[in-house]
Amino acid sequence: MTEEIRKPESREYYSAKLSPNDFKRLSAFIYDEMGIKMPEVKKIMIESRLQKRLQILNFSNFKDYLEFVFSKHGSGEIIHMMDVITTNKTDFFREPHHFEFLQQEVIPEFVKQFKSKILNIWSAGCSSGEEPYTLAMVLTDLVMKQQLADFSIYATDISTNVLQKAVIAIYHENKITSIPLIVKKKYFLKSKDPANKSVRICPEIRRKVVFERFNFMDDHFPMSTTFDIIFCRNVIIYFDRLTQEKVINKLCMKLRKGGYFFLGHSESITNMNVPLEHIKPTIFRKI
Repeated sequence: MTEEIRKPESREYYSAKLSPNDFKRLSAFIYDEMGIKMPEVKKIMIESRLQKRLQILNFSNFKDYLEFVFSKHGSGEIIHMMDVITTNKTDFFREPHHFEFLQQEVIPEFVKQFKSKILNIWSAGCSSGEEPYTLAMVLTDLVMKQQLADFSIYATDISTNVLQKAVIAIYHENKITSIPLIVKKKYFLKSKDPANKSVRICPEIRRKVVFERFNFMDDHFPMSTTFDIIFCRNVIIYFDRLTQEKVINKLCMKLRKGGYFFLGHSESITNMNVPLEHIKPTIFRKI
């Protein structure tokens, strides 16, 4: 089946409901493929988010849609479904104490130990790019001050939609209202069209980040790089405790001994069997 937008003939698309069996089937698939628990209270949210996919593919009910998704012809639709279901919320310089700790503690220690080595960072669950671009801005400042030789940032997310936005790197002006003016002038390009209230990350910063689609539920993490720092913030909050522990252990396999691991403010590794020691709230080090 080819994907094309057709105007629906009725309002059936707007009122399609997931039957208990279809919801159970879909939520099991989401958990297996993405590690995200979808309890019954999420049913209405999922119905609402998937309505547009039903319209685009000209399905009037979820039963037929799911039959297509799980058929041999629906593998491409799985990516679109994941994009719609996943939640992506982020900001520039979110949880600023992490970037302060990076500048004041992590980088001086890294340079003292490794001198001219390139710093490798993984932004795992990067959403639309605000986190890795913030890292690139902070680290570029340190490079310009000769406090760091160089760095590379690998940024991943499961959603192709947000990754496309991240690569383009265009944001509404209201996304940068709290950023200091000196940073805005240095790293953001303002649209020349007065009616277009948007900014774009400058090329120098865009070039420092490599974006790629990645699923934490994959059995193996194929990248060959061992990272010095991993940011995995406000991602595992959507997983159950067992899945959180599994994901963190797999991430830590790609983190060098002594490397730093950053979680989001509402996430914790308490009582988990993971190779991390607590340094500060939501900041850990691989042991």
